[in-house]
Amino acid sequence: MATDALASIRSFAEFYPFYLGEHANRTCRRLHFLGSSLALLCLGALLVTGQWAWLVAGLLCGYGFAWIGHFVFEKNRPASFRRPLWSFMGDWRMYFEIWTGRLPF
Repeated sequence: MATDALASIRSFAEFYPFYLGEHANRTCRRLHFLGSSLALLCLGALLVTGQWAWLVAGLLCGYGFAWIGHFVFEKNRPASFRRPLWSFMGDWRMYFEIWTGRLPF
């Protein structure tokens, strides 16, 4: 989808199919899933220890694995650069859909 078409999207419901199209590569989705899982573990560590370094570690895991998936395997630019909130929401919806078997892992 061209950037102009992305600019015309007005809701998350319209954005999510685009988001899934940007994650067609299975390895990219797996890296997103791994990064999100590690980010949740880091969040848990933050809550248990109170050490804010876990927040940084969680962000690095979440975004780092996802961006490797995009640049190396999907060969596209992460949607988080253009629509950060909807991309964040899309990542967690995709994560849930992988857990529940609605999307292939």
